[in-house]
Formats: sequence, C-alpha cells, structure tokens
Amino acid sequence: MKIDGKEYRTIWFENNLVKIIDQTKLPYQFIIKDLKTVKDAINAIKVMEVRGAPLIGATAAYGLVLAIIENNDKSFLKKSAEDLFSSRPTAINLKWAVDRMMKKISGVSSDKILDIAVNEAKEICDEDIRFCENIGLNGLKIIENIYNKKKDIVNILTHCNAGWLATINWGTATSPIYHAHKKGIPVHVWADETRPRNQGANLTSYELNEEGINNTIIADNTGGILMQRGEVDMCIVGTDRTLANGDVCNKVGTYLKALAAHDNDIPFYVALPSSTIDWNTEDHKEIPIEERNSEELSHVEGFDDEGKIKKIQIYPKKSKAMNLAFDVTPAKYVTGLITEKGICEASTEGLKKLFK
Repeated sequence: MKIDGKEYRTIWFENNLVKIIDQTKLPYQFIIKDLKTVKDAINAIKVMEVRGAPLIGATAAYGLVLAIIENNDKSFLKKSAEDLFSSRPTAINLKWAVDRMMKKISGVSSDKILDIAVNEAKEICDEDIRFCENIGLNGLKIIENIYNKKKDIVNILTHCNAGWLATINWGTATSPIYHAHKKGIPVHVWADETRPRNQGANLTSYELNEEGINNTIIADNTGGILMQRGEVDMCIVGTDRTLANGDVCNKVGTYLKALAAHDNDIPFYVALPSSTIDWNTEDHKEIPIEERNSEELSHVEGFDDEGKIKKIQIYPKKSKAMNLAFDVTPAKYVTGLITEKGICEASTEGLKKLFK
C-alpha cells in the first residue's frame, strides 16, 4: 500500500537490520526505524511501534533473526523466544510465528542458521501478504452483493486498525475495502476512533486517506445510532485471536459493536488469516487479556502549534483508570469469518470445512 504515493511494506530486512514504520508517530510523522537487536524487536512490540496480530508475528520472527546475528547460541535463542512470546500475550500470531521459527531452525548448523531464519521470516511476511490479498478478494463478494442490491455507496463500519499497518500489506478488515475501491465500487468507511490509543483515527483513517478512500472518524459509541439510522450496511473488524469455535478476541469495544449490529440486523464480519486461529484454546476465558498501562487512558498525545508531539493529562490526578486492551465477541454474534480460503460460519464446523 502507499504513503505519499510510494509503496511500502510495514516491515522488511535490510543490511542485517529490521526496518519498521514507527506507528507511535503516525499520523503526525512518518519515521522508518531500525531494529538492531532482539531487545529492540521486543520493545517495538511492547510499546506498539508495531501492532496488529500479523505484524506482531512478523516482528517476532525477525526478532529471532536479530538474536542469531547478535549471539548465535542455543540458550540465547531459547531465552529470546521466551521474551518475545511474553512481550504481548493476547495476539496468537506472536506465539505462532515464534514456534514456527524455532521449529525451522532447530538442529540447523551454525553456519546455515542465519540464512534459513531470514528466509523463513521473509516467507512469513510474503505468506501474510498472499493471505490478506485473498481475504480481500473473498470479502469483496460481500461488498459487491450489497452494492448490487443498493446501487448506492456502501457504508462500512470498522473498529481499531485492521489495515495494512496491522499486517504486512493489504490488511485484513480493510483488504475487501481496498479491493472494492480498486474495482470502482463506491465505499465509505465509518472509522471508530478507538480509544485509548486511537488506532482507528490515527491509523485507519490515515491509511484510507492515503489510498483516496472516503472515510469519517466517529467516537467509539456512535456506531449504535448510525446503525439505528440505517447508515451502516455492514461491519468488518479484524481479530487478534479467534478460537476454533468461532469466538473472536479483538480490540476492546468490538463486542459492543457486534451487539449493536445484531440488534439492528446488520451483518458483522471478522477478517483474519489462518495464522490468527487458536486451535488449542476451547474456552475464551482462557485467553490472556492484556491489561496495559492506565496512562494510555489518562493521557493523550497530539501535535501542538509548534509542530511537536506533546502528551497531556486529561483525567483528574487522583482518579484511577483500568485499561483492558481486548474483549471477546461470542461466535453467535459473528455473521461470518473471512479468511484466505473463503468465508465460513463462525463455528467449529464452519472452520473445519475450510481448514481440514
């Protein structure tokens, strides 16, 4: 996808360095940052310089590449894998990528391990691009059906950022939107602001603007009344972990949007690559829900008149705040799962039909 008309990926490997777009600076500044060590990769995940389940997984994969460059020792790699895995617990892609990398380099001689690790990390990225493009082509059919019936602009509501900035390219929830736009179907996106980090405002709207797609930022609680007014044709969100029974763990607030969509008979779709499916967890209560620093709630960042990014406090100093980063939407509120292999019912049976 593009920024200022130039094609970018969200992460790439160059001259033994991992290059990322520092998403904590968007939309105010576009900065490409170098990750030089595995600790840099861990920190980038923790402070959300990179975020989004697929991109977190890719960063973890390249983090192990950096660990090999830093110290090609089995115990160091094992410790690095453990540290990467614990950097953000909710997104299943992180564990998936670390496990895949460690399996690939297990037993490999020290003179070959770096090349194999680099190739595997690159394959994880390339695979995600293929999967996300296919998600878009499959989701495009839904948008086309709505447009063919409506013959007017298709209004799509999304939550948080499940765009190309959360993946390597195309995005998950945004991929069908991009494909519809490229095909000439008029689309308009309601982008939830997504407090507290405002990924919908700062990232989703930003990347849609760069692609020339009509969008409007709304406060998180506005979606319900828009649905009541008939101003939302469908919802598409991403996911950080989807259980084999179809339950969806995503950015906090997703559950409330699904309830509103259900009450107003509006289709609610979840877009995901198969790397985001947790086949082993049966009860959503077992999902580790990340609780982040309450300062993300009590403070906001913005661009001041002097062109500097400034953080200010907006809560009373004595007030406490709780900052749960994710919630779970039960499968019964999900119209369908849009994957790289097709669209299926959000259920054990539905997923098994696609992924035998």
